[in-house]
Amino acid sequence: MQIYATELMGSEAYDAQGHFVGRVREFFIEPADQPNRISHFLLSRGRFQPLLARYNQVGAVAPGTLRLNCSERELALYTPNEAWLAVRKDLLDQQIIDTQGRKVVRVNDVDLTEQKTNGTVELRLTQVDVGLPGAVRRLLQGVVGPGMIRKLQNPLPQRTIRWEFVNLIEPDPLRRVKLRITHEKLEDLHPADLAEMMEELSAAERQGIIASLDEETAAAVLAELDERLTSQIVEKLDPEKAADILEEMAPDAAADVLADLPKETSEELLEEMPGQEASSVRGLMAFDEKTAGGMMNPEFVFVGETAAREEVLQWMRTQELNVDQLDTIVLLDAEAKFSGTVSVARLLLADPEQNMSELKTEPLLGVPGDADERDVFELFDKYNLRMLTVVNSESRPIGTITVDDVVSRLVKK
Repeated sequence: MQIYATELMGSEAYDAQGHFVGRVREFFIEPADQPNRISHFLLSRGRFQPLLARYNQVGAVAPGTLRLNCSERELALYTPNEAWLAVRKDLLDQQIIDTQGRKVVRVNDVDLTEQKTNGTVELRLTQVDVGLPGAVRRLLQGVVGPGMIRKLQNPLPQRTIRWEFVNLIEPDPLRRVKLRITHEKLEDLHPADLAEMMEELSAAERQGIIASLDEETAAAVLAELDERLTSQIVEKLDPEKAADILEEMAPDAAADVLADLPKETSEELLEEMPGQEASSVRGLMAFDEKTAGGMMNPEFVFVGETAAREEVLQWMRTQELNVDQLDTIVLLDAEAKFSGTVSVARLLLADPEQNMSELKTEPLLGVPGDADERDVFELFDKYNLRMLTVVNSESRPIGTITVDDVVSRLVKK
């Protein structure tokens, strides 16, 4: 039999002798023991101290009624426990993340299923109701009987989420640990989807999610968030955690984040970052935001123009490269000056013995670091570029700008 949380709240509880012992005011899940079993029932009884019934003290459940398989004397007095998830307090009317549907929703009700074993009835939380039927049950709870409510809700469209696809939002880090709330499900989502959902949450909820994600995922999500929200989140993070996240970001993205923070905060975070990463970010922050240098990423793949195609591929296989962003390779001449670019597609289709210089794209296009962003946009548009090389005063490459960088900059305008 299926029963709803709204049908259980306020139910009359009777012991094995048929004596009234109180009304169900709350029930709890103990995540450390069973992630979906109702482990305890809080029974209130007027001016007396509330009692607590364990899951194995329940003999029968029906809408409006809870029957125990023990006497009232065997029930414990209630004491709060932060390691328990309270269904009414922590779930009903609360926002959750539907990891399968990739959206933030509000819980209207909870569906419970009976499991009968050896004279006891265990209730298992199977799914949460985020649709109209749950809202109707909440609205009519205590006004009309459960049977009438069920008749009224039957024609309504169902919207439920299986419990295993629910990610709870708990801002308090200590309580997250006690409830064993992890964000492993969120880490499987695309960062853009997670960022979009987080924008619907409160500042404290966003902070709690970012603080509990691994650094790589948190970095990817922050890169997708609105700049204002990103700054707010990073500024409130523990400096060590914030620095670890910034280290996982592309240097140009990290520089953008730090540039929006108060100078004291950005300096503190730079001090926490490893020397090489901090140096790269400082170099980028020296450029005006609206220049090629302010848009570029100093991490790019470069090889000598005399290298053979097969030699380059072998070398690339040994490197830890970001394959999702690997589109073009920068070429250097004998004096380490910028001499051209080769697309990865062209590289893969070339003969093994062909030199890189034979594969380079014409014309030779590069911009100085202080070039205005409008000049960058015009070059991308004119030549239909996917990547543009930024060079210093000695014509040596110091970074690259990708089409993603251009699109992001244009979207922000």
